[in-house]
Amino acid sequence: MARYPRISGGISWSKNWIYIILALLIVVVVIALIYGPNFFGKNETLATTNDTNVPEMNEAIVPEPPEPMPAPNLMEIPEPTVEDDSKVNELIAEAIALIGETPSKIIDARDRLNEALPMPMSTQQRAFVKDHLSKLADKWLFSRTVFPEDKLCSNYKVKQGELLRNIGRQFKVPYEILMQINNISRPEALQAGETIKVINGPFHARVYHSNFTMDLFLQNTYVRSFPVGLGKPGMETPTGLWVVKPGGKLIKPVWTDPITGKTYHPESPDYPLGSRWIGLKGIEGQAKDRTGFAIHGTKKPEEIGTEGSQGCIRLHNGDAILVYNLLVPGLSKVEVVE
Repeated sequence: MARYPRISGGISWSKNWIYIILALLIVVVVIALIYGPNFFGKNETLATTNDTNVPEMNEAIVPEPPEPMPAPNLMEIPEPTVEDDSKVNELIAEAIALIGETPSKIIDARDRLNEALPMPMSTQQRAFVKDHLSKLADKWLFSRTVFPEDKLCSNYKVKQGELLRNIGRQFKVPYEILMQINNISRPEALQAGETIKVINGPFHARVYHSNFTMDLFLQNTYVRSFPVGLGKPGMETPTGLWVVKPGGKLIKPVWTDPITGKTYHPESPDYPLGSRWIGLKGIEGQAKDRTGFAIHGTKKPEEIGTEGSQGCIRLHNGDAILVYNLLVPGLSKVEVVE
């Protein structure tokens, strides 16, 4: 029967194996230090970081752009062009600085922008100036606030027996706009001794054929713009100067179409004139001695911005009400230009 050979010195044999194992471990550690953590089968890069969004080493690292500075009054100042008048740029910069002051110098800013408006400037600058003037008008004109330095608006103490209509006539504005800005529900609600805000009128308008726009002014200060519809080919709205016709301001008047002879009443479902009628009388240019023309609302708002009327100036109904509340018969002028 075969026998396994007897191994002597068992304790010495065990120590030899321990030395061998330790040597192998040392070899493994050395290799790991040379080849890095991927020797253990890991795919991590920069394993010591806590940032889970660290880019791969071959990925370009692009720094985050800095947060943009907020533009004054929520709009970016347009870049000047070579055609721009340097005075325009100066006035715009001054106005924006005045708006940014605490408190904002509303009237000074308005006057700077209004001074710039007639000057040559880029389309972007003109839009910027008009937009800011319109926003400022909400503060100095279409509100109850009166700014001490403002020459266009002031406070007025109502005398015994005074009527709102007569106060409006005194300051050359319709009494309707005084009702609006002073939150007066009825003209009869005016009280003697009450202090109200008044506007030093009159208002005027300028209409542009080229872009179907009406600009509104208080005296010579721009207030805001409205889109308009104008006369169709062959019935173009005459250019020149008009004045609001005395007795020509009407609310939904009966109207007879001069072409068809059909008469329209306000209750008619096809009544075409909208909410207001502001009759015009021509005094200069192609408009001279022309009658039958008006600024009015419309039942066809889709024709605003087009040539679709019989020569009248059409407005959206809400805009027609506001313009009606601002223009004064015999005093307010409307210029129509190309």
